Amino acid sequence: MTIEEQFNLIAQKYDINRRKFIPCFEEFYEKTTDFLARCAPAPKSILDLGAGTGLLSHYWYKHFPEAGFMLTDIAEDMLKIARERFSGAENVRYSLSDYSEGLPEGDFDVIISALSVHHLEDMGKAQLFEHIYRKLPEGGLFVNYDQFCADEPKMAALYDGYWENSLYKSGLTKEDISLWKERRKLDRECSVTAEIKMLRECGFKTVQCVYSCRKFAAIAAVK
Repeated sequence: MTIEEQFNLIAQKYDINRRKFIPCFEEFYEKTTDFLARCAPAPKSILDLGAGTGLLSHYWYKHFPEAGFMLTDIAEDMLKIARERFSGAENVRYSLSDYSEGLPEGDFDVIISALSVHHLEDMGKAQLFEHIYRKLPEGGLFVNYDQFCADEPKMAALYDGYWENSLYKSGLTKEDISLWKERRKLDRECSVTAEIKMLRECGFKTVQCVYSCRKFAAIAAVK
């Protein structure tokens, strides 16, 4: 199945299972966003790439409820849930589109993404980062909350094995894990080191990994 089909299939259970699939959920989503929100000037507009059900935007919205939000995703069923999450919020817009083919029109002070960019090949990642760099104003912020491999193959295998073992103890069903294994076939992870290098080559002034826990990390880049 395509990425779009895979995520439409799991849309209804996506949020319920996030905490089981991501052992460091609270640090990864909530506390990392708390830190970034305290460090960055209040944005007027925020773009969420591969927004899915709007989970990451939910945490940014808590800090910046007056900002304009644009949520984009290729899976219509995921965006339906995002619309329900932000029902009544007139400052939240949606775009059913593939960000790898181009970013939505408009100006954005902050661009965020969670667990999405790792589906792109390295060349696609680099091209996306160039588009993001050009879209942001001077001082604009990009944050990628994502899953990564380790730099060394042996450590990468240990990371993967530890993660998979944790899922069997998490309360996920056999079907949940089977679907996860199918989605894993679409992953094209790079290391944190490699992604930081790509972002610096695009011209970002400051690039820093602001959170890391084995497979999961958040990288912040300031133009």
